[in-house]
Amino acid sequence: MLADRLRARLDELAQHASELEGRLQTPEVASNHLEFARLNRELSGLRKTVDLFTDYKQAEVEIEEAKEILSDGGSDPEMRELAEMQLEEATGQTAAIAEQVRRSLVSDDPDDLRDAIIEIRAGTGGDEAGLFAGDLKRMYEYHAKKRGWKIELIEGQGSEQGGYKEIVFAVRGKGAFGGMRYESGVHRVQRVPKTETQGRIHTSTASVAVLPEAEEVDVHVDERDIEMDTMRAGGPGGQNVNKTSSAVRLTHVPTGIVVKCQADPSQHKNRATAMRLLKSKIFEMEREKKDRERSQARASQIGTGDRSEKIRTYNFKESRVTDHRIKLTVHNLPAVLDGEIDEFTDGLKQDEVRRRLDAL
Repeated sequence: MLADRLRARLDELAQHASELEGRLQTPEVASNHLEFARLNRELSGLRKTVDLFTDYKQAEVEIEEAKEILSDGGSDPEMRELAEMQLEEATGQTAAIAEQVRRSLVSDDPDDLRDAIIEIRAGTGGDEAGLFAGDLKRMYEYHAKKRGWKIELIEGQGSEQGGYKEIVFAVRGKGAFGGMRYESGVHRVQRVPKTETQGRIHTSTASVAVLPEAEEVDVHVDERDIEMDTMRAGGPGGQNVNKTSSAVRLTHVPTGIVVKCQADPSQHKNRATAMRLLKSKIFEMEREKKDRERSQARASQIGTGDRSEKIRTYNFKESRVTDHRIKLTVHNLPAVLDGEIDEFTDGLKQDEVRRRLDAL
């Protein structure tokens, strides 16, 4: 059954959903397609939980009706039998629906359906870290292909040995952010570098950040708050790939966020892509702020997702990959690097749901 505090929370959500329905019917909102889309999406995120809570309350009414009939001590055997059947059925429904309600509160995040933006940066380990960043990028490309998602390059700064100092790309497809969100953090590799003559194992790292891509309705950025610089685009190793200043760097003055894009020969397209990246960073910053305000327990659920947190180790000698958050080890490193990471992402999702249910 639902605890009193949880019922109070559900009552608040139902009231908020009702208010959203009212606002969506006002002329002011109906004529503003951006505001209408934003509120409609918020309402859609509440609909499942609110409908389940309505079903739960209806089952409670049926329980009370059945109990009232039985307590009256009526002599009609048929009526008593029907009341007993109704009581048993409604009691079972409340238990089942209560579990569904709890899971609806902690499972899918509406943002999980968004496209994702992934940033990979080489960490400690010099050239080897850059090569590992390239390995991670290819791993995510293979994983995206298996899921039917598309990859769109935003920014890439190659390293001398063929890896990346930094690579930023979008993953486009339904559920991309939900499928990739647990990759945020520090990934560690243990292997013998090609340049190592003594056969010694080196440890290198690369950091990954996964952001939900903001949509037009999510973030408003005042053009007066943006400083734009242009430069020539560069390729791996720093060589120029064109002679025009097509690369774009945007600085959002109020937050200090800086983004770059040089993926396209067109400065106009690079600016548009950089603007999407900027809005996504602002959107994620606001998401994190709301999460902190809503619950101090978030950091203990699946870790912080912070780039300083070591989340996974890839050991080449033992063909072993270990996710330290859920203590899951897979002894098939080649398959993991070929994009087979579902065992990790599914395990992390299940663990987060379990922890949130415990918190309820």
